[in-house]
Amino acid sequence: MTIRTTAVAMTIVGLFVSYSARAQAPSPVPEPEALPTTPTAPTGPFIVNDNSMSYHYEFTASNPGSGVTGKDVLTFNHFDVWAYGTNLLNIDWLRATNPNTTPAAPCGFPNANTGCPGYTEWYGFLRSTLGANQLLNTKAFSAGPLTNVSLLAGIDLNTDNTNLASRKRSIEGGIQFNFAAPYEGLVNVGVVAYKEWQHDGIAAQLGTNPGGNLNFNPTWGIEIVYNQPLGFLPSSIPLSYNALATIHGPKGNGEPGAPPRITEYYIQQALILDFGQIIADRPNLFSVWAAYRWWFNKFGLNPATTGLCCTTESSWMLGWTVKF
Repeated sequence: MTIRTTAVAMTIVGLFVSYSARAQAPSPVPEPEALPTTPTAPTGPFIVNDNSMSYHYEFTASNPGSGVTGKDVLTFNHFDVWAYGTNLLNIDWLRATNPNTTPAAPCGFPNANTGCPGYTEWYGFLRSTLGANQLLNTKAFSAGPLTNVSLLAGIDLNTDNTNLASRKRSIEGGIQFNFAAPYEGLVNVGVVAYKEWQHDGIAAQLGTNPGGNLNFNPTWGIEIVYNQPLGFLPSSIPLSYNALATIHGPKGNGEPGAPPRITEYYIQQALILDFGQIIADRPNLFSVWAAYRWWFNKFGLNPATTGLCCTTESSWMLGWTVKF
């Protein structure tokens, strides 16, 4: 694989195990806007040193227990490759557009949702990988379509201004397997362990958990990413297809008296058009994309035991990404 393809593979894996769920998400995965762009010229110890800004709109994001809302999302993404692995930093600012279902505090429970602004949230994560081939100076972990095996570690942090007052803190680690696909595409499969802490401001208000602190059990995850340039199309149509899937296991109830969280499923598919290549012959400078997300048992919540609505999310998204 070329340096660029290898960089894309490492980036998407790091993104894949980290991004997709915001405030309370136990199994984050990436949005298409965070996918890497053409690497800049190497600086210092870095083989790749890449930055981008993105915007996307989620049309029908769900808010379990409240309803459905649109969301505006701004993203800063940094990615680098060095001799032994990769580092990825991603920071999101999110704002709900439907204050009736996602109001900012002090609106909403236990008050009426009238005259409230939509809530806002900051979500950040850091992911790092270490490749076995690089660490051991070998090609033993490249055989057939297998291109590498890597160690993966990461952290997630968030805060929002809802009555829930989410304060997610999570760590995760595991092994990922990287495979090559046609037209310099890739398939990555990760097996991870995941541990999360959270905050439940509503339980604190109700007195069922005065401190509001949640401490979930460690759990497992199986995560898959498929990135496929559509190289069979004419060069005048620079499209690529991206699919993400994750399954995360039960993680306990997290707080006294709460129903246990159950297995969670997340699938996202996107078509990405390299608009920079079309209008200025500058690949990956500017791209536009459309995506569809299906999220079942969101945050591990079981509607049968919690009585909550909207634990399944079905949403289209439109966005753009610019590299600098």
